[in-house]
Amino acid sequence: MACPLVGCSLVKKGVLGAALGAGALYMAFGTSAPSYVRTAFNGVRSSAKSAVPIEFEIRRAREEVANLEPAIKRNIAEIAQADVDVKDLSDEVVSTKANLASAKADILSRREKLDSGDFRLAGGSTSNADEQKTDLARRLDSYRSTSKLLENKEASLKAKQKSLEAAKAQLQQMAAVKKQLVAKIDEIESRQKLIQVTKESREFNFDDSALANVKQTVAELAKRLDKEARIAEMEGKYSDGVSISTETGRDVAKELDTEFGPVPKKTVDKSL
Repeated sequence: MACPLVGCSLVKKGVLGAALGAGALYMAFGTSAPSYVRTAFNGVRSSAKSAVPIEFEIRRAREEVANLEPAIKRNIAEIAQADVDVKDLSDEVVSTKANLASAKADILSRREKLDSGDFRLAGGSTSNADEQKTDLARRLDSYRSTSKLLENKEASLKAKQKSLEAAKAQLQQMAAVKKQLVAKIDEIESRQKLIQVTKESREFNFDDSALANVKQTVAELAKRLDKEARIAEMEGKYSDGVSISTETGRDVAKELDTEFGPVPKKTVDKSL
């Protein structure tokens, strides 16, 4: 049946586009094209997973751990039933062993009567040797069949006990791992909350520009005072011996007397 015109056109365009895309990849990368496609897909998937919030991943992990509980309960029910089955089988083995011991004792007793020629039966009736031999043969066959059944039961019991112990150990390990996972998720959530609090504290923008300006002003003032002190020190050190011009006609001796007082005159010794 012919397809509609529009549908056929779209299908042809899709097939042609896919073919062109595949051809372009092959021309660009050759036989390594599939590897590039897989790598690109894995990169996109990794990026998408990284974009999922951590809070969501924590909730998802908790749900997955919680989903272990029904499985644990099912295993507990199965182990409990297996425990009951093992107990019943063990009781059957004990009962079968007791029945075999009783049957063996009866067979040996009848064998002794046959060997001694005592053909009396319970209730006072008698039988002949052939009848007792036939009865002993039947009892022996039944004993052998029951012994074989006992061997099978013991083998089955041993296998069930081994399987039950392995299941109990696996259940115990599963419960322990679940507890470890819950503790690990709690730890991750605590760390995530601490990181979130740290991020939120960094979101506060304090305006410390005024404080910075004051610090700069004080630093510049201190530097200026250091410079002034250095200049004064250097002037005091290097200005000695430098000729300083004086005004003409100054009475320096009078200025000295005024500043420091007159110089005491020395007395002359007349005896010389």
